[in-house]
Amino acid sequence: MPTSNAHAKWEGTLQQGKGTMSVGSGAFEGAYSFATRFEDAPGTNPEELIGAAHAGCFSMALSMLLEKAGHPSRTIQTRAEVKLEKVDDGFAITHIRLQTEADVPGMDAATFKKQAQAAKNGCPVSKALAGVTIDLEADLRK
Repeated sequence: MPTSNAHAKWEGTLQQGKGTMSVGSGAFEGAYSFATRFEDAPGTNPEELIGAAHAGCFSMALSMLLEKAGHPSRTIQTRAEVKLEKVDDGFAITHIRLQTEADVPGMDAATFKKQAQAAKNGCPVSKALAGVTIDLEADLRK
């Protein structure tokens, strides 16, 4: 299995500094700062990238499980909301909310929800984030 990598560069102090993050493949590079992380300024932040990774990993895991169950999906759309909060004397990611919607011909809603829960539990990013509360909303598109 390949090893993935990413790079971050930071210049300056915490509140006045700025940085860039990029992925090893070259598919993404983005600016980040204190303001993009804590004040909703334009740019990215580590939590947003964790959310993208989680949504992507979960969607692939769900696709695999649906196909194995004999119901390949037409589309899966997943949104991840990552909550960063002040805890004690620092910050922590405390909660991730996954919302997924899929078009899966021939599958009923209850079975879909079971498959989605299994994907949440089995996806490698969910496993890496085991110390974080992860909630899932799964809707089958009609």
